[in-house]
Amino acid sequence: MISLSVKALHSEPQAIIHVSNSTHDLLTSSLRFPSLNIFFLITISALTYYYFLLMFRPRRSVYLIDYALCKPPRCLRVPTGGFLEHSRLSFPTDPQSVHFQMKMLQRSGLGEETSMPHASHLIPPDPATALAREEAELVIFSAIDSLLIKTGLKPQDIDVLVVNSGLFYPAPSLASLVVNKYKLGRDIKSFNLSGMGCSAGLISLDLAKGILECYTDINAVMINTEILTPFSYMGKDRAMLLPNCLFRMGCAAVLLSNRPADRHRAKYKLLRVVRTHTGADDKSFKCLSQEEDSEGLLGSKLGIDLVAVAGEALKLNIAEIGPTFLPASEKFLFAISLIKRKLCNSKSKAYVPDFKKAFEHFCIHAGGRAVIDELQKSLRLTDEQVEASRMTLHRFGNTSSSSLWYELSYIESKGRMKKGDRVWQIGLGSGFKCNSAVWKCNRTIKLPVEGAWADCIHKYPLYIPHIIKL
Repeated sequence: MISLSVKALHSEPQAIIHVSNSTHDLLTSSLRFPSLNIFFLITISALTYYYFLLMFRPRRSVYLIDYALCKPPRCLRVPTGGFLEHSRLSFPTDPQSVHFQMKMLQRSGLGEETSMPHASHLIPPDPATALAREEAELVIFSAIDSLLIKTGLKPQDIDVLVVNSGLFYPAPSLASLVVNKYKLGRDIKSFNLSGMGCSAGLISLDLAKGILECYTDINAVMINTEILTPFSYMGKDRAMLLPNCLFRMGCAAVLLSNRPADRHRAKYKLLRVVRTHTGADDKSFKCLSQEEDSEGLLGSKLGIDLVAVAGEALKLNIAEIGPTFLPASEKFLFAISLIKRKLCNSKSKAYVPDFKKAFEHFCIHAGGRAVIDELQKSLRLTDEQVEASRMTLHRFGNTSSSSLWYELSYIESKGRMKKGDRVWQIGLGSGFKCNSAVWKCNRTIKLPVEGAWADCIHKYPLYIPHIIKL
C-alpha cells in the first residue's frame, strides 16, 4: 500500500512517499515485465466489453413462420340433436340435467359441426387413460404432420418443444410422446405445461419467446391443446355440466424462429406478450376450478363470477399493453378523463380508449358467448372485429388454448390479413389469468388458405340467433 504525507517546510514543499514491500515488488515487476501491464489492460477491456454487450445487446426478434390446426374427422362430429340424445341415455334418471344442458346449448353459440373424442361418444363415456392417449395422439400428431408439410421442417431440426394441456398430464409427458413419435434430437429442450387453463397457449408463447431471445439461430415448436377424454362430467352439479356443452376437440402446432434468414418467409413478427395473474384474489382464484362434487365425481366448475373476473383481469392487462400501442390522441383522452374523475370525485366510468386505432384484428378467446359479448362491450369492438371469435365458437366450439389460432386462421382465410396489420390475441384462463400477445403481419396472406377452414369458409359469417330452437 502507498501512504502519502506532505510536510510544509520553509523551503520548497517535499513529499515523503512510503512504499510498502508488496507494492514495491509489483512496481518493480511491472517495470521488468511490461507485457504484464498490457495483459491487465486487455483483460479489463475485454471484461468491460462483454459486460456492456450483455447489458445492452438488442433482443433477438421472434418470428412466426407458420402454424397448423387439427381438423377432427367427421365421424367425431357432435350435432346438437345427437348430444341431447346421448345425454338422455347417459342420464336416464336425471331429466333435469338433460334439460339444463339443452338450455345451455340453445344459448351457447355452438353449431352442428363441433367434435368430441371417441370416448365421449360411448354410453356412458369412458374416461380411460388409454383412450385419452389415443385422443392426444390424434389431435397432436395430425397438427404436427400438417406443420411439417407446410413449412418443410425436419423433426431433427426442432430445437425447442413446448406442449400444453391443462387437465391431462400423463407420465411420460405429452412432450415426451412427441419426442418419441418424431425421434427428436437428444439435445431437444422440451417443456410440458399443465393446469394453466385456456390461456396456456400464450403462456407457452412467452416461454418459447424467452428461450428464443437467449439463444442464437434456433426454432421452437409450440403445441396448444386440451384433452377431453378423462373429464366428461356425469354428475348433477350444473356449474360442472356447463363445460360439457362448451369444450370441444382442437389442437394447434406453431413454428417460431429467431433466425434473421427466416424474416422474409415468416408470417408474423412478435411485438409483445403481456401476462396478468389475479390469483391473489380469492374470488378470481376460485371462479374456475377442477374439483369433486357432493357425490365424489370429478369435474370442472365454472363460477357465476367468471365474466366479472375476466373483465377485471382484462382491465389490468390493458393498463400494461395499452400505452405501448395506443396513439397519442387516445392516451391524452384517457389521461384527461382520469384527471377529471379525480378532481371532481366523479364515479362515472373512465374513458375507454379506442383500440380499433391500435390494432386491425382481434382474436378473443372463444370461451363462450357470454365471454365474447362482455369483451366486445368492454373494448367497444364492432361485430366484424369479434367475428372471428364468434365463428370459431360456432364451427369448432371452445377448443381451449388453441382457439386463438383457429381465429387467426379465420381472418387469413377471409383474405383480411395485410402486410403491416397488427393482431391482438387475448387469452383467458383459470387461476385467474388474462394473457395477450401482439403480432405484426410480415407479409400479405394470399388466398386460398389451406387448413381447417378451407372447406367451410364460404359459409361464414352467418347469423347466430341468441337462442337456437331445438
